[in-house]
Amino acid sequence: MAVDHTRAPVLEALVEYRRTRQTSFTPPGHKQARGADPAVREILGDAVFLGDVLASGGLDDRLTRGRVLERAEKLMADAVHAEHTFFTTCGSSLSVKAAMLAVAGPHERLLIGRDAHKSVVSGLVLAGIEPVWVDPRWDAERAIAHPRRPRTSPRPSTPTRAPRAP
Repeated sequence: MAVDHTRAPVLEALVEYRRTRQTSFTPPGHKQARGADPAVREILGDAVFLGDVLASGGLDDRLTRGRVLERAEKLMADAVHAEHTFFTTCGSSLSVKAAMLAVAGPHERLLIGRDAHKSVVSGLVLAGIEPVWVDPRWDAERAIAHPRRPRTSPRPSTPTRAPRAP
């Protein structure tokens, strides 16, 4: 099935949502700027609030007939040559945990960079995944860390375990 990459389902749904001037009774509480503090609106302007809409607050959700998210995910999958894509709506920390759970489960091992975000550590604890810690490669020229290259990576360091509580 051919997909039309000139379409932008989420943007089109936002335009329609704004056109109808709905007032949502779900989070976020600033209600498309109408509920934001006037001093904040004066400094930031209203535009910063206009795209922050919950899918289930009127834009679309998996139960409605608009299928905005479904169409957008199919476009993304086609664009990156994947079988499926899934958008998350709960922020990057939840996305990190979902990605970890997609590849490892309780008592399974997962390679983790020692410079990982705290959401990764939280995901390890919540999922019961055993980390295999890998030191990053430091790039002095750019002053940033990179993942190890598979060809040059030393064996991962042995994970350290905290003693179990009695």
